[in-house]
Amino acid sequence: MTGRDIPKTAAFQQSLRDYRVPYLPYGSTLGSAELEAVAQVIGSGETLSGGAWRTRFEEGFRAYAGTAHAMSVTSGTVALEFAIHLLDLQPGDEVVVTPQTYQATVQPLLQYPEVRVRFCDVEADTLNLDPESLVKLVNDRTRAIIVVHYGGLPADMDAIMGLAGERGILVIEDSAHALGSSYHGRRPGSLADIGCFSFHSSKNITTLGEGGMLTFHNDDWADRVDRLRGNETDAVFVPRDHRFGTSRAPLPGALYPGLAYTHDCVALLRHGTNATLSEPAAAVGVAQLRSLPAFVAARQAIAGRLREVLSGYPDLVGLPAVPDGVEPSHHLFTFFVREPERLSRDRLIHELDDRGVQVPIRYFPLHLTPEWRSRGHRYGECPTAERLWFEEQMNLPCHPGLTDKQVDLLCELLADSLRASLC
Repeated sequence: MTGRDIPKTAAFQQSLRDYRVPYLPYGSTLGSAELEAVAQVIGSGETLSGGAWRTRFEEGFRAYAGTAHAMSVTSGTVALEFAIHLLDLQPGDEVVVTPQTYQATVQPLLQYPEVRVRFCDVEADTLNLDPESLVKLVNDRTRAIIVVHYGGLPADMDAIMGLAGERGILVIEDSAHALGSSYHGRRPGSLADIGCFSFHSSKNITTLGEGGMLTFHNDDWADRVDRLRGNETDAVFVPRDHRFGTSRAPLPGALYPGLAYTHDCVALLRHGTNATLSEPAAAVGVAQLRSLPAFVAARQAIAGRLREVLSGYPDLVGLPAVPDGVEPSHHLFTFFVREPERLSRDRLIHELDDRGVQVPIRYFPLHLTPEWRSRGHRYGECPTAERLWFEEQMNLPCHPGLTDKQVDLLCELLADSLRASLC
């Protein structure tokens, strides 16, 4: 059985009818290995939450990322929320972020009204955070930088980490796009202080539609994340013996005495939540991680075909710059319309859509959304990101679910649409 043998949803079938080359609702393929893994979990009679499969998935991911810790949670959004909590932000702190990302990257910062969020412009040829713009934004109040590896192309981490190291600034990598990428022999998620991954169905691997992972080296952070995801509080505790009436210690099998008999809480940092990745999801993650190299190879092959078509228009379109020693995963295939007076970006999008190619556009500049405008952010704050989004940026389907015939058709329709969109 292959991934295409699994019955598809009505919405999926509709997308196939509407588009000859769809942007599929998943970023990997599912097949017999995933079905067998779930069957093993269910047939084992063991717990379906927080058991051996979660441990196995985390161990495999830790080895892949090259970090001391890899801790799974229920979504990439939760991973980012926990990572930002670990920064221990205080009133007056500043955090530098990119505007070119999904809202989950920066949304947790909305709960810190006394922390200043500064949006840093992006590089015109990568859509990643621009180190030159970053230098102008950091100051003595800067506590953290949140980096996104847009589309799976790693950001300039040497420059970013060099600046952060000089100033004692913590760096979070949003690596949701970058699983399978490499940066001078290292994996995203190990390039900064904390890495965050998503296993949403659209990402490079999935854990049954939702899931996330944090990666880092800090042992104290591992203890804190373990408490948070296990519905316990993140707090500062001090040893102190207690008795409650005649009770001096918990009875065997007591559900939750926690530290009640042995500690006092002197500072409450955050409430916990249930963010435990289920055992069936973790088992699928083990199978998907094993298939990751094949998934990335498929993306890279499609990207190579698309680059070949676009290379026929060197004066009109630009491709992301890939530095030596960097290997992108091509979670997104992005290019730029560089001469709008000769090639209309908007017309090209409509041409492709009319011919049956579903064009995903990712992501609207976050500093222009209502919630961030309410914090004082305005158009003109990140001119490069704004120009690229409103005038130049495009993405094309690039994922292992495409058939060879669909890839051939995509290349043919792209060439036809480029010719038709010339002004």
